[in-house]
Amino acid sequence: MVSKTALVILAVVACGAVLYWLREIFTPLALALFLAVLIDGLVRLIRKHWPWLPKKASLPAALVIALLAFISAVLFIANNAASFALQLVDYTPRLNQLLAQAAAMVGVEVPPTVSQLFQQLNVTAFVRDLAGRLQGFASDAVFVLIYLGFLLASRRGWERKIVGLFPEREERQEAVEAFLRIRDGVEQYLWVQTVTGIMIGVGSWIAMAIAGLDHAAFWAFLIFIASYIPIVGGIVGILLPPVFGLVEFDNYWRAIILLAALQGIQFVVGNIIQPRMQGRSLNMDPVAVLLSLAFWGALWGLPGMFLSTPLTVMAMVILAQFSGTRWIAVLLSEDGEPEKLRDRDPHAAPGEKLPADRSEDTAKAKSKAGSST
Repeated sequence: MVSKTALVILAVVACGAVLYWLREIFTPLALALFLAVLIDGLVRLIRKHWPWLPKKASLPAALVIALLAFISAVLFIANNAASFALQLVDYTPRLNQLLAQAAAMVGVEVPPTVSQLFQQLNVTAFVRDLAGRLQGFASDAVFVLIYLGFLLASRRGWERKIVGLFPEREERQEAVEAFLRIRDGVEQYLWVQTVTGIMIGVGSWIAMAIAGLDHAAFWAFLIFIASYIPIVGGIVGILLPPVFGLVEFDNYWRAIILLAALQGIQFVVGNIIQPRMQGRSLNMDPVAVLLSLAFWGALWGLPGMFLSTPLTVMAMVILAQFSGTRWIAVLLSEDGEPEKLRDRDPHAAPGEKLPADRSEDTAKAKSKAGSST
């Protein structure tokens, strides 16, 4: 038992090292898989709500919807980010005033100005680094789209691959069930994060608009995007708008009230609404969520933080399939039963809760898995 545990630990360390060294290859692939699952869920939503649409047209319709949503988001960010950056120049006197007040609080007699701080900072190197990061993001986005295209084009061949990988019918059915559990967990996570993110974004927009914060819609959209990152996203959504409110507002009270309002919205949605929507379907321990955020963030940076929960769900289901690694899945799970993801049918559309028994679609999936023996 001790030797097996040691081998598992060494295998985890080796896998972590490989994932870190080859992160430029694996990160776009993981994002493409994430998008493929998202599009697959959207396809089933289209088939459920638009039954008159031909089955072959559901995938192109999902791709068009996803593309339009992505283009709209990019245009919205580009338009608002430009005006937001230009407006920061007008806040220079207020920034100098805040710097003087902060310097007086710590006993500095001659406070620095914003222009002096920029002179001390290596702005050229910062701009060069930012340009390099943007160029890397653009190239990664191209690779993600390429991977996504090949994944969608090869999805029909996966049934034959499963037959080749698992000749025995029982093993093949177990593999299909594991895949459905992984997909179910990722889709349930996406559905809950999207709905609660919209709630937080709309509530934050109302609070910021009432407080009079400029670019409230832009901040609300950024808060919605940040809600997909566990823990860190909520902290960013609470702190950043009030910090910029200190620059925009004439007094501190409006920023403090805004901070309290954003904190209240995050608390109500995160601690009351989200647990009821999520239920126990992911079956992940809260400590495991925090550790996975740190682990994947250290390996892959921001994309790893964004994918930390789906990747951990995938790892938990896979580790539960083998006796030598099941103890790791038990530790990652909330109730010690990592083999199942409860509360919804594996073939239900995202967000749709059905009885625990298998649906007709699930029976068909099993039938396909065991048809070639």
